[in-house]
Amino acid sequence: MSDPVRVALDAMGGDNAPGATVQGAVDAAREYGIGVILVGNEQLIRTELAKHDVTGLDLPIIHTDEAIEMDDHPATAVRRKKNASMTLALQQVRDGAALGAVSAGNSGAMMAASLFTLKRLPGVDRPALGGVFPTRKGVCLVIDIGANTDCKPEYLQQFALMGSIYMERIFHVPSPRVGLQRSCRRTAALIIPSRAESFRRAARAARRQG
Repeated sequence: MSDPVRVALDAMGGDNAPGATVQGAVDAAREYGIGVILVGNEQLIRTELAKHDVTGLDLPIIHTDEAIEMDDHPATAVRRKKNASMTLALQQVRDGAALGAVSAGNSGAMMAASLFTLKRLPGVDRPALGGVFPTRKGVCLVIDIGANTDCKPEYLQQFALMGSIYMERIFHVPSPRVGLQRSCRRTAALIIPSRAESFRRAARAARRQG
């Protein structure tokens, strides 16, 4: 029998947590047939779970009293709050208990906690935030959308590669096209629409911009 598919959720992250996060976990578990590990204050989580029919759903809880707030300084909060719900959720990924971690909370802290907990992939110097946007012909991925304020050409090339792989694996686009968007003098974003072309074109353009 195969192991259950689970994701870890920072149940305390977001403006309307834990109510909205728990509801989302219940909906996801029911719709997609996955397990959702709820990380946060157990009493508050159980109070929210009691409002829903969770019969047959895989919704284990990992308790912690610590949570990173939206106005916390990202790196400082991650270092000081060792047992924050966000960090413990990422530890489930590190330890193989979950395939991914989700948080609607402080994005800077989620990025910092990911770096501290999961480390970087070989060949990736900077992590990036990506956003999926609808288009007339499907969707596109915009990456990076705020994690980096100063990008070297090689960072943009790495973003292009990561985004291209994401579109291939998640949206099943066989050969995503990569474009470079110049948003201001010091920042740029890579757009990976669902069409065919190599990411190398964006890398060459990035070098010219640099």
